[in-house]
Amino acid sequence: MSKKILAIIFGAVVLMVIGGVWYYLNPPQPSELTKDDLIKVKDFKLNQTVISPLIVKGEARGFWYFEGSFPVKIFDGNNNLLGAVPAQAQGEWMTEAFVPFEASLIFSTSTTKQGTLVLQKDNPSGLPENDDEFIIPVTFKDLAAQGEKMTVKAFFNNSSLDSEYSCNKVFPIERTVDKTQATARAALEELLKGVSTEEESEGYFTSINPGVKINRLVVENGTAEVDFDEQLEFQVGGSCRVSAIRSQITQTLKQFPTVENVVISIDGRTEDILQP
Repeated sequence: MSKKILAIIFGAVVLMVIGGVWYYLNPPQPSELTKDDLIKVKDFKLNQTVISPLIVKGEARGFWYFEGSFPVKIFDGNNNLLGAVPAQAQGEWMTEAFVPFEASLIFSTSTTKQGTLVLQKDNPSGLPENDDEFIIPVTFKDLAAQGEKMTVKAFFNNSSLDSEYSCNKVFPIERTVDKTQATARAALEELLKGVSTEEESEGYFTSINPGVKINRLVVENGTAEVDFDEQLEFQVGGSCRVSAIRSQITQTLKQFPTVENVVISIDGRTEDILQP
């Protein structure tokens, strides 16, 4: 056998060994994840890179549901809740067979690269022995690092468009920002920046104090719960200004189809805030 043929055979063997080692260290992951023959998530992998909104589809045994749904939640690496939504059964759920489900999960920006997607068994009894969940590790996509942009709206009062100043009548201004998973938070942050000199010359103004910070924002079941620091109500008085502040925040969040209601709080308080 010639040296040339031996060299070819040797090279092929080396490639096979390298390929085998790589396959061992990086085994292919299934596109369907399952837990104990109870619930399956379709077209999903461990540590999959995710972006909001996240569509989650699969099948679960009928007893995983209650009233045709079960909670789907996503957490960052510090176990902070970023978003939650009920997964809805796509068929008759009062069965022990598998029933298809689907959920569209909107979530806030993560401060960590890794996180977890949690599909919880609905447990109306509240008994610990009936609890169960399917935890899937995920990776959050960093859109800003890729230079992608998006447009959001922030709502302000405008003395030119509303000469009688109706207090709660607000108008949108489009802002271009770094693309992010947390579109609602990005819009709120633009609102809190106030108006530019050019926008002010066009009659726009804000009733919100400068320097207000967002403590927490979660969108769940059609409701956006947003918590601000105490600067939001610092030296704020008068029913008209209070109405304008609430309207600016509410309309800025309601631009998103997943938000039907808005709950505003200050340092966790919903009672006795933004009083006239």
